[in-house]
Amino acid sequence: MIRVNGVPLHLVEPQTLRVKVLEPILLLGESRFSKVDFKIRVHGGGYVSQIYAVRQAIAKGIIAFYQKYVDEASKRQIKEMILAYDRSLLVADPRRKEPKKYGGPGARARRQKSYR
Repeated sequence: MIRVNGVPLHLVEPQTLRVKVLEPILLLGESRFSKVDFKIRVHGGGYVSQIYAVRQAIAKGIIAFYQKYVDEASKRQIKEMILAYDRSLLVADPRRKEPKKYGGPGARARRQKSYR
């Protein structure tokens, strides 16, 4: 059973992005998830970034489970399958908001000069 913020996975909102959350399960097959229960808590960001964080947590969690409780060969096989499908399931996006600096309204934007 996989729950996201206390809600079962098949009821995750928004409905259009629910397929993205189910990608690791559909890719690996439900039989590999039969021994595992996930409770995922996510906050911050927007809907889409939370969905991507949940799918990454599921993929990383199943790999960690297979490494610790099953065997290294099956863990390596699962990891290769996931990486061949989509690298973002295991590797986080490192982009963050750049901090605002003095002299302008944002990180890079500056006040324009009119030369008059």
